[in-house]
Amino acid sequence: MLLIREVFTAKPGQASKLAKLFKRGFGGDPTVRIMTDLVGNYNTVIVETQVKSLAEFEKQMEDYKSGKPDPKMDPKVAEEMSKYTEMYQTGRREIYQIVE
Repeated sequence: MLLIREVFTAKPGQASKLAKLFKRGFGGDPTVRIMTDLVGNYNTVIVETQVKSLAEFEKQMEDYKSGKPDPKMDPKVAEEMSKYTEMYQTGRREIYQIVE
């Protein structure tokens, strides 16, 4: 099992908006958590999910890059999500192996 963290540094004044957008977009998925900073770097928003393998993660990324809409996502939210890149300055991905 792998833990994937997408870590964003939002533009000033955009962190809560970005977190709420991610919550609307991914909130129905029980494997996804949206977090914001409490202590640490300001304006940090994290989208955390678990996958069984890198192959599963790669398939998710291919689906995302293809532009196919997520059938579980409201089309209006999907349209809003297409503009999320305007809300952050930098980002990075962290992948951890969960020790069981």
